[in-house]
Amino acid sequence: MNNIDLFLIVSTAFLGSVGHCIGMCGGIVVAYTSAKIKPEHSKRKVTLSHLAYSMGRVTTYTILGAMFGLLGKAIAFTPTTKGVLFILTGFLMLLAGASLLGNIKFLNSAEFSVSNNKWFQTNFRKLISDDSLSSFYLLGMLNGIIPCGLVYSFAIFAASTASVFWGAVVMALFGLATIPALFFLATVTRFLQTGNIRGVMMKLASMLVVLYGIFTLYKGYQFVMHPQQMQQEIDSMRSGSIKSKLEGKCGEMKCAPGKCG
Repeated sequence: MNNIDLFLIVSTAFLGSVGHCIGMCGGIVVAYTSAKIKPEHSKRKVTLSHLAYSMGRVTTYTILGAMFGLLGKAIAFTPTTKGVLFILTGFLMLLAGASLLGNIKFLNSAEFSVSNNKWFQTNFRKLISDDSLSSFYLLGMLNGIIPCGLVYSFAIFAASTASVFWGAVVMALFGLATIPALFFLATVTRFLQTGNIRGVMMKLASMLVVLYGIFTLYKGYQFVMHPQQMQQEIDSMRSGSIKSKLEGKCGEMKCAPGKCG
């Protein structure tokens, strides 16, 4: 993972939350705000309730990221297969970007409703009738499992990291970046749902997703065409990171010359 990856993950998720997530999850946010938050609740409780809900979503996304990272680790056992995974990710990101622009129905076709599932309905009814902080958190976790095309795209990218840790980081960053738009939805719904602001955010998000897809395709191409070189670069980066950590520890311990090899 590098700074470009992290920047694109956060910025794309944030813009996508205004353009896509508001329409997809906005109804749930408005529903739980109306049913669970009472007029007599203090501002502190209201704020903590929204945060608990948001962190519940982030928790689910993080778990999904770790699972997909583990899956990617099992698949990408060579630089070439990792390159193929990057190419698949880049291709799907291009489809997601085109879908955000409305040119194709990729995101919509990737989403299906789980509202008819008996287990989901039972737990949703229990949580929507409770106003404890834990119920907000669990409701957020429940919302996190609702199928979403944008989540699928980032989950596939999490798999391309071929790492449980970085897969979890990718999805955690995705979840955290979607919090602002959904957090303030209850009070600024009209502003976020106006055609102008939503349209601009949607276009910006789609442009970033497309650029992200191209960048990921290029990484996949490099892994497929130059597997040994890419593996050497990865090994070099890892050894350099380990060496810098060891040197840092030696500096803190003030090791004598020749003792820090």
